[in-house]
Amino acid sequence: MNKVELESHLEGLTNEINFLRQLYFWDTSVVLSVDNSHSLDLDGIIVEVKAQYKEIANRSWAEAETMYQIKYEELQTLAGKHGDDLRHTKMEISDVNQNISQLHAEIKGLKNQRAFLEATIADAERLRSVMGSWCPSRLMSYPSEQPA
Repeated sequence: MNKVELESHLEGLTNEINFLRQLYFWDTSVVLSVDNSHSLDLDGIIVEVKAQYKEIANRSWAEAETMYQIKYEELQTLAGKHGDDLRHTKMEISDVNQNISQLHAEIKGLKNQRAFLEATIADAERLRSVMGSWCPSRLMSYPSEQPA
């Protein structure tokens, strides 16, 4: 390329750079003017956010309190039911223990009666053997076998 072409190319590029600079400044000034036209009320936003947070916190607290009350009442009901079941079971155990005591007493009485009957049988057998030696023919036969 020769010098004239290069100068012409340089001039074209310089014009393009100047055009792009003007365009960039114009776009930037439009954006800045738009941004400056909005005034942010940060204090109002903070107050609004705090109010929303407070409302959410109050709602959450109320829900938690309600859930706590429901759970507390359920546990109270369950504790009452278990208390009743426990009392009923204790009464059943008491009844069973009383029955066991009565059965032990009855067994003891029956053992005493058995011992008494065994002693009576032993005495009767001894008496029979003693009487048999005195009067063997009469005692050897039972009353149903005796002649009339």
